[in-house]
Amino acid sequence: MPRSQSSASPASLEAAFAARAARVIACERCPELRAYCARIAMEKKREHRDADYWGRPVPAFGDPRARVLLVGLAPGAHGSNRTGRPFTGDASGEWLYRALYRAGFANQPTARDRGDGLELRDALVTAALRCAPPKNKPTPTQLLRCFPYLLDELSALESLRVVIGLGAIGWRAGASALRAAGYAFEGRPLFAHGAEALARGGSRPSVTLLASYHPSRQNTNTGVLSEVMLDAVFARASELVTPA
Repeated sequence: MPRSQSSASPASLEAAFAARAARVIACERCPELRAYCARIAMEKKREHRDADYWGRPVPAFGDPRARVLLVGLAPGAHGSNRTGRPFTGDASGEWLYRALYRAGFANQPTARDRGDGLELRDALVTAALRCAPPKNKPTPTQLLRCFPYLLDELSALESLRVVIGLGAIGWRAGASALRAAGYAFEGRPLFAHGAEALARGGSRPSVTLLASYHPSRQNTNTGVLSEVMLDAVFARASELVTPA
């Protein structure tokens, strides 16, 4: 997957990426969510009773030079809130990273914890909300408070070409971040699996917003989302960043 060259050095990109992650981890904009994540980290789940839970906001994970940005919903209480990495440690992540591996965006199909050796190529995974919300249902106010972090991440991707919204909330957050970053859509982006919306950024290259159903158990166990459907989204993303 050839990519455009960034104007910043790899070292400066990594430093900026680490600084953004540190700001996310230290965030206290939603005290109720910080308290909830900390309580879950103390109570734990029986099968993870020996685990050292992360219990804090979860920063983005992946390639700082990515052309593909994935936006999910929020950390799972016993997934990312336990491991400290997006889509890691639960069934949703198993589906997502297998698909990213098959599409060539990941070096391995498994994601267990932050030290498992997983690396992403040309992709960055983040979320609309960085703290695990009760019942996996963030409030509009919580999403609004967290939005600047997503906008900051999106704006830092100099070669961005594709944003993938994983679920309706991820789709809406991705669309809002593109608009806030100065992009304008051709028509109104409407969520449906496999939907596309083109966003033009003036002198900048256009960005395509892609939609996928969220790889949650609710969708994968019921057949609402299949591996073939998820693979099709990432195949389209790969096509969009690969020169003809």
